[in-house]
Amino acid sequence: MLKSKGIKPITYVGYTNNLKKRINLHNSGRGAKFTRGRKWRLIYKEIFKSKKEAISREYYIKNNRTLRNKIKNEYFNSITL
Repeated sequence: MLKSKGIKPITYVGYTNNLKKRINLHNSGRGAKFTRGRKWRLIYKEIFKSKKEAISREYYIKNNRTLRNKIKNEYFNSITL
């Protein structure tokens, strides 16, 4: 999960097989359309063996506001890549 830097931070949930590259794309304005124009930092990550598992978990986190807010509030410090 990424959290935007700024006065009113928002979160972004996605999956990738190259985390550093994906964050750099988002921060340079070439990532997902939703992420353009903001600077992002990693606040939470999970590792899965398959793409199917990762997509399933991404969907679950995106649609579970309670879990998403819990993650956002508990993991406010950046994770080292």
